[in-house]
Amino acid sequence: MTDTLEPPLPRAASRPVVRRHHGDDVEDRYEWLRDKDDTEVIAHLERENAYADARTAHLEAQRERIFDEIKARTLETDLSVPIRRGQWWYYGRTHEGRQYGIQCRAPLASPDDWTPPELSPDTVVPGEQILLDGNVEAEGHEFFSLGSFEVSADGALMLYGVDVAGDERYTIRVREIATGDLLPDEIPDTFAGASFSPDGRFIVYTTVDDAWRPDTVWLHELGTPVSADRKLHHEADERYWVGAGFTRSDRYLVIEAGSSITSEQWLVPADDLEAEPRVVWPRTEGVEYDVSHAVVDGRDVLYILHNHEALDFELVRVSAEDPTGERHVVLPHEPGRRLLGLSTFRDWAVIGYRREGLARLGLLDYATGDVSEIAFDEPLYSAGTGGNAEWAPPVLRLGYGSFVTPGTVYDYDVAGGELLLRKRQPVLGGYDPDDYAQSRVWATADDGTQVPISLVWKRSFGEAGATPRPVHLYGYGSYEHSIEPGFSVARLSELDRGVVFAVAHVRGGGEMGRQWYEDGKLLAKRNTFTDFVACARHLVDAGYTTPDRMVAEGGSAGGLLMGAVANLAPELFAGILAAVPFVDALTTILDPSLPLTVIEWDEWGDPLHDPEVYAYMKSYTPYENVREDVRYPRILAVTSLNDTRVLYVEPAKWVARLREVGADALLKCEMVAGHGGVSGRYNSWKERAYELAWLFDTLGVADPA
Repeated sequence: MTDTLEPPLPRAASRPVVRRHHGDDVEDRYEWLRDKDDTEVIAHLERENAYADARTAHLEAQRERIFDEIKARTLETDLSVPIRRGQWWYYGRTHEGRQYGIQCRAPLASPDDWTPPELSPDTVVPGEQILLDGNVEAEGHEFFSLGSFEVSADGALMLYGVDVAGDERYTIRVREIATGDLLPDEIPDTFAGASFSPDGRFIVYTTVDDAWRPDTVWLHELGTPVSADRKLHHEADERYWVGAGFTRSDRYLVIEAGSSITSEQWLVPADDLEAEPRVVWPRTEGVEYDVSHAVVDGRDVLYILHNHEALDFELVRVSAEDPTGERHVVLPHEPGRRLLGLSTFRDWAVIGYRREGLARLGLLDYATGDVSEIAFDEPLYSAGTGGNAEWAPPVLRLGYGSFVTPGTVYDYDVAGGELLLRKRQPVLGGYDPDDYAQSRVWATADDGTQVPISLVWKRSFGEAGATPRPVHLYGYGSYEHSIEPGFSVARLSELDRGVVFAVAHVRGGGEMGRQWYEDGKLLAKRNTFTDFVACARHLVDAGYTTPDRMVAEGGSAGGLLMGAVANLAPELFAGILAAVPFVDALTTILDPSLPLTVIEWDEWGDPLHDPEVYAYMKSYTPYENVREDVRYPRILAVTSLNDTRVLYVEPAKWVARLREVGADALLKCEMVAGHGGVSGRYNSWKERAYELAWLFDTLGVADPA
């Protein structure tokens, strides 16, 4: 028997270049890793992968066990709850052994049929049609992602957009459903989210510029060459992205341009798409708004959710013909109640809002303006609308879940005020939610701010905090994105090993309202990092865990958080898992030619033109603040070669720099994947099993008996 030798520690060559801004010279030894067309860069990434594989080879059996646990808990052959649109019920199928979903439909039993059929995997659905089989479309490709999928209102045509590289450039194709024939219309290099016009004559789609910014909305008439497509809107301001979609009423196409802090929208009559778009409210720096169409007392009106002199947003109603005219305040600004979004239907609307750290839903009465909140039993939960394609339904489709309740689909009977259970995600193997518990505790930040921490654990190991336990602490904290209490099958592999899963709801997110976001961005960004450290310290001081039994995790902008806390408080963690981490933030945000950089200036500041922002970002960007005077926790950085949002070079440079100071850092780079990692459910389970096996090894957690 021959011993397998561990490959040598990869050392990136030092090829210094100097970055000069605002009188500051910075030597960057690893910037050369940015050129992914360089064979030496690819060779270096392959050496990193070989090294990571060798260092984690002893975890192979555990990875297989974790994968098997996820697989065993998942009903592999299953169906989604059907969604009604037109004369059809639309739903998805998954089949055991197949990576991708299958899109299907079946006819309504009658025009009055609003109760979705209870489908089961082992029964034949009368009249079922397979619209798109992702497994067939993915044949011959290592990566497959569906970015657009829609059926025309008359049910005759289907469009779908496919990415087979992971770079989020989609090619749109159109298929005639009755025959299965592809139409000659093929639109390459589009962004996600294309739509048919209500009459099925046109496709509205979006393209991106060289910096991967969605900048142009196009109108394509079926049967005509793509070269003849009409440009509906081009956004020249590099801070703004664009998008477009039809109102649920099918009355208007809404085109939107938005930055992180400002928005502007235009209306085009759906029955005259070649008309000139008409602006709703001209853009005003710092004012965001969103438009929904309704018919009230026989008049076309627009409900507009906006933040003009209303930090947590206000809802007003205006005439669709004169949107800049008289405003009727429907829901006035109320500090602490962050209005999130409005969905209008023929007879009522549903509004989403956040209060006391939880997202909530309420029914809005057009006549009175009253809101009736939909009540749920659990103290921590997530709820939102989805699958509501019809204009005049008697029920509202909802999605619901919590840390302990699997994903649930309800129809809410608006007239009766009753939640009708349509499906709860099956969890095989005898899962009992009563075996698990969830709670929320609070940490005190450096400035005295109370920061919420959500916890979930398995009861058989005792109450969380009774004795120190292994803790997996997750965080994000950017873009006003809130980490909701949600269920995860893969997480059960942690909880069943005695790990407490925790979420630090740090500033920069949106959990506690718009001010929570404002206090964790731009020149207040450090609050995000110090909040996370305060949460970790609270879990140690309150007896939930010890530093040698805590691993932190975050991805993308949450990966920036991981890099920052590794520098701020390395002594608090046994390990740090950073997925597609934004750890070379200053270099990226200084370069307007890189994907999304200019758009990001509203979030991080503009260090290219503002020396104060430059100095502030330089003070926290992880790559430039790696310390030589500390011992770092174990670090696993996971990235993808084709990621267009956070380029692979950031974690590659970061790991190279960490190696200089003796840190135990691994880099795992998927060579055919994008920002979301590998494609295919089995591949994604394997990827998560890899990460969890490393996490358990770092925590010293044994397999369950």
